[in-house]
Amino acid sequence: MSTATFVVAATSSDVLNVVAAFVGGLIIVGALVWAVRMGMGQMDHESPRPKADEQPHLPDTGPVRESREMREPDEVPHAENGDRLMPYELHSSGTRTGKDQHRRRWVPGSSGSFGSGGAGRY
Repeated sequence: MSTATFVVAATSSDVLNVVAAFVGGLIIVGALVWAVRMGMGQMDHESPRPKADEQPHLPDTGPVRESREMREPDEVPHAENGDRLMPYELHSSGTRTGKDQHRRRWVPGSSGSFGSGGAGRY
């Protein structure tokens, strides 16, 4: 084999690699175009989006404010006669409004956090 044969073989391999990459890119682009067209067709079959006047709006009284309250755990009642409790026998919430609604605040002189080195509360 001569040097010219090796050059032609190497060049044809490079050309095949470029052609294969180009064909692969065309396949990927074709798949993406197909997916976008399919998605647009799917959106055409969906119900229309609500107009501006159909959007939710604030009530006439203004925005709803948050409420703050102290909660305490609501214990699970004990079953009678060792029977299993059914869901309808439980309370609707795991907590209830506490009797003491006074919010405990930080007291100067008490420790700020765990391990802060403060004296703590007496």
